[in-house]
Amino acid sequence: MAGELICLDTKYISVDQMTMSVDRMLQCYIRNMSGPPSPLIENYLREVGFWHMAKIGWGCKECTITLEDVQLQLGLPVDGYAVTGSVQFADWGAVCYELLGAISYNINRGQIEMGWLQDTFLEPDNDSTKLERIRYAWAYILEMIGGYLMSDLSQNRLHPRWLLKLVDFRAAGELSWGSIVLATLYREMCGATRLKKSKIGGCLSLLQS
Repeated sequence: MAGELICLDTKYISVDQMTMSVDRMLQCYIRNMSGPPSPLIENYLREVGFWHMAKIGWGCKECTITLEDVQLQLGLPVDGYAVTGSVQFADWGAVCYELLGAISYNINRGQIEMGWLQDTFLEPDNDSTKLERIRYAWAYILEMIGGYLMSDLSQNRLHPRWLLKLVDFRAAGELSWGSIVLATLYREMCGATRLKKSKIGGCLSLLQS
């Protein structure tokens, strides 16, 4: 309850202070994203089911860790086909160039840097072409996946395999993104129980309840 005092190592702190501390700690993991989504790509994000997530991803909200609450809090689709993140051999540089029209020359073990996405795909303006807006939407969704929803321990890299799931916005919107977000968090929580493990990935705002 608000105002209640808790003793930690002979020091008393309020529940409010503890909550603020946890909020600040978790907020540091919600990074690597260039900014709020441009209205010019709203229709693409809505079609995939990521628009609500993009709007609320800028503040930590409290929720319990259930699939239903993932849908309610993040607005991600939970019904439909499973999203698999299996990695098959591919020339990922060629994949990025074919779909995004640009290639990162710093692909490490198939992963690209979040900063490269932000520097390469700038927010479109009213004079931008449809293809430019589509590519920006793809890059923005990748930022959400790698920087917030399914971040790994590096906190600044992601695998471009997710790009292949986004080629068709409408088909991508029929995938159960909420399920894989929750499954990723559970996997990261299990891994965090290992001795000397100091980092955890996944959508950490779901731990705030």
